[in-house]
Amino acid sequence: MREAVAGYRVTPSRFTERLARLARMVQRNTWQRERVREALSGAGGFVSAQTLHATLRDENTGIGLATVYRTLAGLAARGDADSLQSPEGENLFRACETRGHHHHLICRSCGKAVEIAATDVEEWAQRTAAQHGFSEAEHVVDIFGICTDCARDRARERGDE
Repeated sequence: MREAVAGYRVTPSRFTERLARLARMVQRNTWQRERVREALSGAGGFVSAQTLHATLRDENTGIGLATVYRTLAGLAARGDADSLQSPEGENLFRACETRGHHHHLICRSCGKAVEIAATDVEEWAQRTAAQHGFSEAEHVVDIFGICTDCARDRARERGDE
């Protein structure tokens, strides 16, 4: 996934929220949902439902796009997947390695994501909210940059190495 992650908002869309509500209503774990979960884990980064569905279709699983969307929304709602929203409104998903609130470092070039703790950000968010009379503050912070591998590849392409 080249140059696809830059500029993405980490805000659930109404579509994702509706899908999550639907997914919570249907909690059965079928072989199709388990296969979607496995495919997401094997994707190695953020991927769209359409891309994941194409992978599953190429494997002749017979899993429909609606099942992929419902499963991804349910995984995101339970904290088993992270979700980013593109400027075009497309949702991207990635298998989540850490339960609970966390942040990411995301490579703008290859899409590699690393989960990080950010104690300073947590403290700042709570302090800032309190200073302005807000309570129950929530936030989303993701840091976009270039990973070591991509930086090395770029340096090679420029002839810096």
